[in-house]
Amino acid sequence: MGIIAWILIGLLAGFIAKALMPGKDPGGIIITMLIGIAGGLLGGWLGKVIFGVDSIDGFFDLSTWIAAIVGSVILLAVYRLFTGNTRHHRHA
Repeated sequence: MGIIAWILIGLLAGFIAKALMPGKDPGGIIITMLIGIAGGLLGGWLGKVIFGVDSIDGFFDLSTWIAAIVGSVILLAVYRLFTGNTRHHRHA
């Protein structure tokens, strides 16, 4: 797959990950898109390392999308962990 396809998959995977994990994130939509792109790459790598499958077969393959979404959810969770994003509101 070409770089444009990866960017498109990453953008959509980031959007889906954000929908699966709602909440405010510092950085906004730009950071979410970058997390999606990196998550797509992470998901493909994890699929190959852990399960020994080539999860990056093509743009329209379900395995590619699942790997990208799982990778994006993982990176979004790690990002929230390091930025200290919580769902609890502080009372003064």
